[in-house]
Amino acid sequence: MINGSNYRWDGYSTKCAEGEVSVQYPLSLWYSGDKILIMKVNMIVQRFIAMLLMVVLVGLVRAEDAKEVVIASAEELKGIEAKKIIWKKDDAKMVLIPESFARTKDTYTEFGDLVSGKVVKVTDAFYMDTTEVTVGQFKKFLKSSGYKPKEPINWAKLYKYSPNDKHPMIYVTWHDATAYAKWVGKRLPTEAEWEFATRGGLVGKVFPWGDDKAVARDYANYDGIGGRDKWTYCAPVGSFKHNGYGLYDMSGNVREWCQDGYDDYSSRVLRGGSWNFIASFLRVAGRSGISPTITNFNLGFRCVSGFPAAQQ
Repeated sequence: MINGSNYRWDGYSTKCAEGEVSVQYPLSLWYSGDKILIMKVNMIVQRFIAMLLMVVLVGLVRAEDAKEVVIASAEELKGIEAKKIIWKKDDAKMVLIPESFARTKDTYTEFGDLVSGKVVKVTDAFYMDTTEVTVGQFKKFLKSSGYKPKEPINWAKLYKYSPNDKHPMIYVTWHDATAYAKWVGKRLPTEAEWEFATRGGLVGKVFPWGDDKAVARDYANYDGIGGRDKWTYCAPVGSFKHNGYGLYDMSGNVREWCQDGYDDYSSRVLRGGSWNFIASFLRVAGRSGISPTITNFNLGFRCVSGFPAAQQ
């Protein structure tokens, strides 16, 4: 380039000072570079928008899952898909437990032919109280319903082990627990419902949290103290970590009445360990049974509600 004039070559021009030689580039190369840069910027913007939309979508899903619908009766569960509800009459928080299935054992015909087991439904979906029924909730029931336990409650003795309204209700018979459930519009869980809910989505594990007994103090109130377990007797409900379904104290704190009869049906099923039991009794599969007229300092309960077609 001479005299600072403009060179034009293939559409692109540069201007140089006098005596300098310009470096000239085809316009097509500059256009190509700009195009690549623009494409990269567009890709970055598109990825950012996609990530932003994903964050918003996840937030909406979590917000929907976290929403608690207030329910007054089982009839109002028709068409409800909420994972969490609040039962209006006793202000109990409840979570949705999905339907459960199991595979029956393989068998053989009389001729030795294999008959494969089938997948069968064990329980329908239902809602379960996230905690055991509390002293405060049971007192509300007694005042509102006029119910009189056959064996009057010794409140002084009860308060030794469950000292305030946030602790689990104890010293209740199976009949007392059933009366409460009927008053509030729910029922006691079946043994199958209780065990499936306790597992919290885990399959084949010993405890509600897995197989490691060493972390039991994080999840359960049982004999002795240590870790999260700071209570000699009953702990306030919900004091420990919840299981996979959001249920608290399924093993430990107090044993819980179930709807079912135990073996000869003269007794009723109890599930879960308690504050005065050793860790081995926290096993998901652990079960026992006593007379439905018995009360004790480690007996409590929680309620469930099926959907209208399944509610009994």
